[in-house]
Amino acid sequence: MSPSTSFAVNWDYRCPFARNAHEHVTTALQAGADWQVEFVPFSLSQVHVEEGQPDVWEDPSKAPDLLALEAGVVVRDRYADRFLDTHLALFRARHDEGRDIREEGVVRDVLAGQGLDPDAVMAEVAAGWPRESVRKSHEGSVADYQAFGVPTFMAGGRAVFVRLMTRPGGDGELARRTIERVLDLVTGVPELNEFKQTTIPR
Repeated sequence: MSPSTSFAVNWDYRCPFARNAHEHVTTALQAGADWQVEFVPFSLSQVHVEEGQPDVWEDPSKAPDLLALEAGVVVRDRYADRFLDTHLALFRARHDEGRDIREEGVVRDVLAGQGLDPDAVMAEVAAGWPRESVRKSHEGSVADYQAFGVPTFMAGGRAVFVRLMTRPGGDGELARRTIERVLDLVTGVPELNEFKQTTIPR
């Protein structure tokens, strides 16, 4: 692993495995990991669109499914210094607090809790560019890497769908080691196509 590592990782706030992976990535970054990370939005709703049905970007009834992703993109691109904390807070709202992040009021509450102006973020969402950013990122990762779910790590021209069963619990060193093991497998062992435990240790 080089001193400075570059990789991308996708997310949809609704996935618990994305939550686990992004907690590791974010906790390590906040503890000083020297990584260049691209956070790539990915829509699980789009993955499950049935043949002949409109894409989620074109279907007004699916707008709530994209709201948290769009808000995350706004914070990533317009308020970068608040992104990591807000990213974790949106995952936390969904998975630790059991809140419905398809509801605008919930997303607004998360944003306000991170010191952001919910009106300003939602104005950006309403402008439409965050949805286009989500669409381009999703379609690009499908076209370039055949991504089918989250979290997918992309590095060195390869992409691997990963399920981490643990959370870092605020331990930056544990988080760094965990992600670097993943990246070592992604970039350093190209002959390993699939590695899946048959049972989950309890």
